[in-house]
Amino acid sequence: MTAILTPETYRSTAPAELTEVAIAPELTFKQELQIFTSTFFAVFLAELGDKTQVTTLLISAQSQTPAIVFLGASVALIGTSLVGVLVGRWLSRHVSVKTLETATGVILLLIAAMLVWDVVQL
Repeated sequence: MTAILTPETYRSTAPAELTEVAIAPELTFKQELQIFTSTFFAVFLAELGDKTQVTTLLISAQSQTPAIVFLGASVALIGTSLVGVLVGRWLSRHVSVKTLETATGVILLLIAAMLVWDVVQL
């Protein structure tokens, strides 16, 4: 990736406070398809048996309107995915990849420690 300075990237009028913006490389169709496929399978597998799927199953069984439940669940998943994409885009512009990876690792380790603590307390 290359970086450029543009007038849209600064928050103040001081030239010294200009920030760099990463330019996404041009992707081939094959690369875009690989990103799409990996995203699809990651989300699909993560959602299988998840509380969201169980909730959708129960609402569908109770309401007897599976098409409406499917539509509502689909729009909700699209909405939450949109939030994730927008937050990820914002973070990638304001926080380095190394910092994001480190923060994610620390957060996941804390969650794992809390889960282990809960098991030990039983």
